Amino acid sequence: MANLKELRGRIKSVASIAQITGAMEMVASMKLRKVQAKAQNFHPYTAEIRHMIERLAGHVSGDADLPLFRQREVKTVGFFVITSDRGLCGSYNSNLLALLDKQIKAAQGEGKQLKFWVYGRKGYAWLTRRGFAVERFFVEPPLDKADFAAAKLVGDELVNSFDEGEVDQVRMIYTEFASVARFVPTDEQFLPITSIAVGEESDNKYELDFLLEPDAETVFNRLMPRYLETVAFDAMLQSLASEHASRRMAMKGATDAAGRMSKDLKKVYNRARQETITKELLDIVGGANAVG
Repeated sequence: MANLKELRGRIKSVASIAQITGAMEMVASMKLRKVQAKAQNFHPYTAEIRHMIERLAGHVSGDADLPLFRQREVKTVGFFVITSDRGLCGSYNSNLLALLDKQIKAAQGEGKQLKFWVYGRKGYAWLTRRGFAVERFFVEPPLDKADFAAAKLVGDELVNSFDEGEVDQVRMIYTEFASVARFVPTDEQFLPITSIAVGEESDNKYELDFLLEPDAETVFNRLMPRYLETVAFDAMLQSLASEHASRRMAMKGATDAAGRMSKDLKKVYNRARQETITKELLDIVGGANAVG
């Protein structure tokens, strides 16, 4: 059994760890509340701009020139990956990167070339360790300080790569924030746009309550990059909220585990201390009997 001095040191170390993880849990909870409110406030905007685009799509000719909707043979796939910059957030990064690894192997199995755009140091490190070249690693601003201007930078980068033929398809790998206890790694097609039906295929035949100048096709093509920027920003906010929620859960689990470990160590310490006292008493009694 460990001696008393060693046990006292272990109990003190566990208590210090519990203090650190408890403080980190509080910080993550505060950040989560802010980001969660921001994500929840932004989501209706994303839904509204999508609804407006769907209304407009029904008035665009089916044979119109829509570059962002153009389907072509997929030879090169681009991935926009959103991970965290820091660790200590449970399985948040590992679950997301497991999904990315699955998609990479599927694309490679079909003989496709791969390109990557990354937000988050964990994703960048994971890709570079495996020998993948990253087209652009978004460092400034960091994800927890990113605003809509950062999303515009991401959107412009991805749209330009698709327009110039560098990639034939762009997919987003991010974490969808379902609740404070549930976050889902998500693979979503970003380009070409397939989730919005255009022309005769559109089910949204609403009458427009505004005038279009110069015409529906031009307005539609101008509006689509703005819509994609909102989609990118929404994914960034959901990923950030998921990161803080996962870190809060991980730190709470670590604090609870430290509490249980401290309790167990104190039991062992008290037992060892009692054994030591009993042994000393026996030595005293034995010595007294020997003298008598």
